[in-house]
Amino acid sequence: MSAAPKSRRTNAEDGDALPPEGDTAAEAPAGIRAIKKYPNRRLYDTQTSSYITLSDVKDMVMACEHFVVMDAKTGEDITRSILLQIILEEETAGVPMFSTQALAQIIRFYGHTMQGLMGNYLEQNIQSFIDLQSRLTESSVMNLQNPLMQNFMGGYIEQSRQMFTQMQEQMSKQAETLMGNLGAGLTPKK
Repeated sequence: MSAAPKSRRTNAEDGDALPPEGDTAAEAPAGIRAIKKYPNRRLYDTQTSSYITLSDVKDMVMACEHFVVMDAKTGEDITRSILLQIILEEETAGVPMFSTQALAQIIRFYGHTMQGLMGNYLEQNIQSFIDLQSRLTESSVMNLQNPLMQNFMGGYIEQSRQMFTQMQEQMSKQAETLMGNLGAGLTPKK
């Protein structure tokens, strides 16, 4: 007996073929929405059983939904590459967030010994900015002359300064370790 090929269901809304039932190459952790990317470059939302666009994924990000995008064939987590695609679209569509100089500086950190530190620094700084924005929204204070607003801004600036100082200290320690290791290799043996 020959095995019959898997049949494909169709989405009644648009007539598109849906992934075969039982397609389990890529499974998301429990409680996390799974999006599968198929070889035809289409994204399939397993929660709604329909194809979605990058715009829909952006809406999920904006709604703070937890999701993972996986290659349907290999099961590889490709969430980062999808998020980078969204950033690329945003950067080319309207007013860019990053200047050419800022992008060039970020690229220069790839492969550099400080790559991990820079990533952590950016992540912590963005989180501090989000926290500040949240506090400002909660208090709905928009007057920059208000002492409360000045305290918020002062706190953010101080926190940013502390994170930068920590990064500098870590860089200094790594440089000392590197120089110590290099020096040990250069000392003539007796």
